Amino acid sequence: MKPHEPQIHFTGRRLTAVGENATQMTSPDRPRPEGELNLGPTTEPRPAGTVILLRGGGDALEVLLVQRNPNSRFMGGAWVFPGGAVDRREGHGDDAHRAAAIRELEEEAAVTIADPAELVPFSRWITPAEVKIRFDTWFYLAPLPPGARARADGGEVVEARWYEPAAALESRRRGELFLVFPTIKHLEQLSGFASADALLEHARGREIHPVRPRVVHQGETARIVLPGEPGYED
Repeated sequence: MKPHEPQIHFTGRRLTAVGENATQMTSPDRPRPEGELNLGPTTEPRPAGTVILLRGGGDALEVLLVQRNPNSRFMGGAWVFPGGAVDRREGHGDDAHRAAAIRELEEEAAVTIADPAELVPFSRWITPAEVKIRFDTWFYLAPLPPGARARADGGEVVEARWYEPAAALESRRRGELFLVFPTIKHLEQLSGFASADALLEHARGREIHPVRPRVVHQGETARIVLPGEPGYED
């Protein structure tokens, strides 16, 4: 196992992440897939859309993170990119994913993107089949519209902050931010770009392949593995 590879510990029917020692096992900021273990047939993932909102132009790169209400049953207290599941009325396919992403950004952070075409596809993540609550999520990039100011809705999310990706990861390491696995992995990717413009230029026109993490069982514990990592094909 790699030194910083996240592990999952089974507590009853739920998954929680553990680190390298006992003090990290119960730390609330450890990455983990949320929800109950799936002990029956595989759950069909719900389509969802998420916006990675950017600011900084050609000079810097900051991303917007919002904190989910700590009282929420799903990912309570986690800092995430604004987003959520597709509403049945929004239809199907790419248009529906974009509509959901824009709707959630406006509801959660009071930022309006007028044209869905402004969203730049960046990644697609599908929740592991071993987890009961699953999403098929498209992550889109978008620059902060001129004059817009992000603010939390005070209900579903309770706070909104701008972070340089590397600074957000460092805050997690200090125990200041509770980040879940997909958010961590996206921040790691984003930290390689010097500016918002450079990131958008990189993302435009690139082919998107779905990322399908797996939860690999090892007795009473398990670990999250990504495609290409040891154990993924076992």
